[in-house]
Amino acid sequence: MAESIFLRVRRICSARIEDTVDRMETEGGDAVMREAIREVDRAIDEIRSQQSAAMARRLQAAKQQAMVEKKIAELGSKAQFAVDSGRDDLAEAALSRQVDFEAELEKLVKTQGSTAEEEAKLEDSLASLRSRKVQMEDALRAFGEAQAEAAMGGDKGFHVQQKIERQVEQAEAAFDRAMGGAGGVGFTRADADTINKVSELDQLHKGSSVKERLAALKANKAA
Repeated sequence: MAESIFLRVRRICSARIEDTVDRMETEGGDAVMREAIREVDRAIDEIRSQQSAAMARRLQAAKQQAMVEKKIAELGSKAQFAVDSGRDDLAEAALSRQVDFEAELEKLVKTQGSTAEEEAKLEDSLASLRSRKVQMEDALRAFGEAQAEAAMGGDKGFHVQQKIERQVEQAEAAFDRAMGGAGGVGFTRADADTINKVSELDQLHKGSSVKERLAALKANKAA
């Protein structure tokens, strides 16, 4: 199973930079850190892509919401016209469709909310990755300076290591704050009998709603 983008961000940002620096020293080069930075870049590109997709879904849902709201208003006018014309059967049909569209409207509103939340989480992850990339680039630059200093003699490498450790602590604290809301919620499936009963209840509720609206239209006509 492919790794979740949020788990991937957490893994990248929770990795200790000191460990990577130790590997660079052991392997005698900076290829390890450069590859880690490239992984951050790949994750940033993926998050941007998912963010654009989420935004597109949200905007599409908003557009559909406007269309559905207009349709609901039109059906209300048609139902009133049917009652005024003595065609309760046509009014009832229009009101039934109105109820259907209102249910669809609720789904569209929820879609906009969930996609907006997804965009916010992705933006937090993007900020964390950008911060992490800066920390890695600083560590890579400090490693190069320390190597050069060591080649010439001196104790600059010790001070560079202290600076890296402070940067790591700051980066991890910022990441924990940014990723605090990236969890998910699971849902339990209902048995078939429960699903059927809930479906029957929905139909009863819809029929009651239609009759109430029809009665209201008749009362409005009488007034």
